[in-house]
Amino acid sequence: MAIAITLSEYLDRSGMPYEVVWHPTSQYSMQTAELAHVPGDRLAKTVLLEDDMGYLAAVLPASCHVQLAQLNRDTGRQLRFAREEELSELFRDCEVGAIPPLTAAYGGMATVIEESLLRQPDVYFEAGDHQKLIHMRTEAFMQLMKNAERRHFSQRD
Repeated sequence: MAIAITLSEYLDRSGMPYEVVWHPTSQYSMQTAELAHVPGDRLAKTVLLEDDMGYLAAVLPASCHVQLAQLNRDTGRQLRFAREEELSELFRDCEVGAIPPLTAAYGGMATVIEESLLRQPDVYFEAGDHQKLIHMRTEAFMQLMKNAERRHFSQRD
């Protein structure tokens, strides 16, 4: 599978420089980081959460996990992990588990980004399948994520 077409078109329209990094097939984010020879702190994974108010995309380093109780307290929501079948409806051209953090490309949704990603010089993220990553400078990534709320809501594994 190539880069998800929705993502590719969004990136091309943005004019932001990026490169595609290929890696052997992986099934979880830290395995992806290892196979792509990328530090887990620089690989942004997207975790989709939901509650009665709708979806929230949580973007955090692959080396961390979501502290759901803290995020619920901070947002005043009762978030839970979204079901996989819902993910395929929202991100139709992406494989389950390979959702890019640029939710604006997919019609947008509330997004929260872990502050520790902002301290990295560059960021990698899923390109819609389990063999490709997008690599870009953090400054460019943050321009594309300008509507995301910045919070600390994760803990290192």
